[in-house]
Amino acid sequence: MNRLKVKQLLEQFFLEDIGDRDVTSTCLFSELDMGRAEFRVKEDGVAAGLCVIEEGYRLLDPAIKIEWYKRDGETVKAGEIIAAVHGKLASILSGERVILNLLQRMSGIATLTNKAVQALDGSHTQICDTRKTTPGLRMFEKYAVRCGGGANHRYGLYDGVMLKDNHIAYAGSIKSAVWSIREKTGHMMKVEVEIETKEQLVEAIEAKADVIMFDNCSPDRIKDWIELVPPFIVTEASGGIGLEQLAEYGKTGVDYISLGMLTHSVKSLDISLDIQM
Repeated sequence: MNRLKVKQLLEQFFLEDIGDRDVTSTCLFSELDMGRAEFRVKEDGVAAGLCVIEEGYRLLDPAIKIEWYKRDGETVKAGEIIAAVHGKLASILSGERVILNLLQRMSGIATLTNKAVQALDGSHTQICDTRKTTPGLRMFEKYAVRCGGGANHRYGLYDGVMLKDNHIAYAGSIKSAVWSIREKTGHMMKVEVEIETKEQLVEAIEAKADVIMFDNCSPDRIKDWIELVPPFIVTEASGGIGLEQLAEYGKTGVDYISLGMLTHSVKSLDISLDIQM
């Protein structure tokens, strides 16, 4: 992740939570009250977002020292410590909630992504995310997908073209939409076309789309249609695909399966911060 952007976002998050001061910590602890606290996972999963601990406490109190027990992308078991911090108790507890919120969510995303990757059982197909992310947290959430073994789809509307049904309806046809885009973008900009029918598939191939997405198509339909797609076109399946269906979709031969649930329906991993007395 871009550390400058991480710092910028963390500053906003801390200002939202701490405001003028952490009343509880500043009233309870003095500048001389020092301690150690451990970030401990309470359920099995995959760790992600450890840089949030580092960058967060660097902003709040550069004197805080950190011990690392795990790294991003590593599996963790319930009861294990992923990191420990030493320093002023007021500083440690002032940053607790913001840091835990991000750490828990990112680890939850990495854990779910890893489950999806494992469900493919060695298929060449890769799991990727979507733009269905939490506003303000996209960078963190997409990084967490990578920690879980997944790949990132486009980051935003600015770094890739995806022609959906509304775009195509306005342009009049897939070919017209693709050609219009090609005239106004450089050779580095990829064009993806979302299709739902065989006729649309053939048109997208003839238009030389870079990526074809089989949207809300069954595994059997994809197996039948994918034979028409030339090898230079990347294929993707998306739409209503759950963990229990991934193995079957992996057998279709698609290059990617994009899952919105990785970021919009994820359960945070349970992680606590415990002061050691």
